[in-house]
Amino acid sequence: MNDTPEHAHPSPRSRPRLLTVAAACTLVLLATACARGEEPAGGGDGGGDTEGQAQVLDEAAAGDQTCAIDQYGGQGYDLSDVKVGFSQSEAESNPFRITETESIKAEAQERGVELITSNAQSDFSRQITDVQDLISQGAEVLIIAPLNSDGWKPVLDETRERGIPIITVDRAINGTACEDFVTFIGSDFAEQGRRAADKTIEALDGEGEVAILLGTAGNNVTTQRTEGFKERIGAEAPGIEIVFEQSGDFTREGGQSVTEQLVQSDPGIDAIYAQNDEMGIGAVTALEGAGKGPGDVAIVTVDGTRGAVEYIIDGWIHAVIESNPRFGPLAFEAAEAFGSGEEVGTNLIITDREYDASNAEAEVGDAY
Repeated sequence: MNDTPEHAHPSPRSRPRLLTVAAACTLVLLATACARGEEPAGGGDGGGDTEGQAQVLDEAAAGDQTCAIDQYGGQGYDLSDVKVGFSQSEAESNPFRITETESIKAEAQERGVELITSNAQSDFSRQITDVQDLISQGAEVLIIAPLNSDGWKPVLDETRERGIPIITVDRAINGTACEDFVTFIGSDFAEQGRRAADKTIEALDGEGEVAILLGTAGNNVTTQRTEGFKERIGAEAPGIEIVFEQSGDFTREGGQSVTEQLVQSDPGIDAIYAQNDEMGIGAVTALEGAGKGPGDVAIVTVDGTRGAVEYIIDGWIHAVIESNPRFGPLAFEAAEAFGSGEEVGTNLIITDREYDASNAEAEVGDAY
């Protein structure tokens, strides 16, 4: 794997211990010196992830803020005795959401936890109603994959009153940590954007025109992946010009449609930065339809799906920055630690590998 200087990843992939093991280890679920050795986040049978597939906390990225149940409100609990609600934001029709939901369900089953689920099918108002319904069904802990970062006040008011802990995965909810939610578990999206920029600069040798296929507006993923990309291009590649930006809504169809418009207006575009793999794969379809061949347009994407990594092998995609969706083990360990009175880090950032021609064929088995 070609790592950027800021983020050197451990090999073999390991992760910090997520439960306090001694009085000196006070920051639970923070990347600290209290480590679990070589055990992967997927841990044995928990979700069935291999070592290369498991999420790993980034020790350099974690802040020092923690949350404990006496600060948050509510009562302690044994995770095996409570009902957990999981709210999925989008249809399980793309590999990220499929893998994310499967990981949550597999970990709940492994732990013997009663899990109730909902899917908002990309409708934000429906997700708010979904979460309220999960609460009415008796959910005492919530794991939420938010569609948008804003607009959660109706839910937060209710969970705050009831003392129901919220763990957000993949996307953040805008609010106050340890008041509106316990923790966010996910990637450093700005860093993903910077690393995508590095691969774009590499592909273009620092010169050319780039188009950005934006994700859905209104969430922190799109905003931060854009900011990180532009920041790095501006600082490191003055010869690269960003000439086009349009949302493909994180969908394959959207990526194809936007790219079809792009090649009609700018057939000589040199590179495309797609903010997820699905849009990047849609871009490949559009470029093929426009008579382009593998490598004619350098495509850099974010996610790490098997389909995108296979397109690296085929020469269509230059590089993929991973965004690992296997949140089950970390989410349930956070919930367990919090319920037992331990402190939980409020911003749990995972490491992300990257795929390119140097490792795609060897590591495609770790993609999802």
